[in-house]
Amino acid sequence: MSRKVVLAGGTGFVGRYLASKFSQQGYEVVIISRREGIAWHDTEGIVQAFHDAELLINLAGKSVNCRYHPKNRHEILQSRTETTKILGDALLACDHPPLLWINSSTATIYRHAEDRPMTEADGELGTGFSVDVAKAWEEVFFSYKLPHTRQVALRMAIVLGKDGGVFPVYRNLVRGGLGGPQGSGNQRFSWIHVEDVYQMILYLRDHPEMRGVYNCSSPYPVTNRELMRGLRNAMGMRFGLPSYRWMLEIGAVFLRTETELILKSRWVIPDRMVDAGFQFKYATLTEALGEIVH
Repeated sequence: MSRKVVLAGGTGFVGRYLASKFSQQGYEVVIISRREGIAWHDTEGIVQAFHDAELLINLAGKSVNCRYHPKNRHEILQSRTETTKILGDALLACDHPPLLWINSSTATIYRHAEDRPMTEADGELGTGFSVDVAKAWEEVFFSYKLPHTRQVALRMAIVLGKDGGVFPVYRNLVRGGLGGPQGSGNQRFSWIHVEDVYQMILYLRDHPEMRGVYNCSSPYPVTNRELMRGLRNAMGMRFGLPSYRWMLEIGAVFLRTETELILKSRWVIPDRMVDAGFQFKYATLTEALGEIVH
């Protein structure tokens, strides 16, 4: 009998990548989403999907790449907390639930940090809408006390990969001559290659002593200035014009997004994963962009 993994919200960039990798390993991949697979309102179907599954990975949540008006704020919060509740309730109702539940969280839960890195042990949580969403998300997740299922929250940094995420946006900026620093250029950019997200999940699967909160990021974050220089070098572009804050504010309105996604300094270090012995395949930005671009 094949092993089984359940991907909740598994139709986005990261979810598609994980589904492909697990399928290649011989797993049966079951999707829970609004678009395909099992629907969120199908409680019985979700409980049945959990039966004898090895892993549950929850990536569900409306994209934060939008304007934060009241409707979007409500949907961003509800799409995370309500889906997590659905999964938690279904796990409690399952006789043979997965051994491990990995719930996505976000590295943006930490404050804007240009002075020092944020680790799981000494990171300071921030304030504002995005942070409030992250706190509520984790609060719901850890409110479930599951006797047979280990729980891990992955505070994910920006995920880089050739087939989605933010990379196509940055690539187009560089191609268009706007590959210079954004804002001050000093804000930290914490990132992780999508392959290392997958490898981290496998590592968590294989180490049953690991539970709780883990930062899902490369151990070598860079400044925005270094990011843009790395992109230019990888793509063979000699120059790139800077984008000043006022330009980003205007552009964000037309692109229906928020400048926080670019200007917040996320300086996150995966201390717990490193201490546990995890080895990154793409630890440095140069290695990651070399694979993605070429």
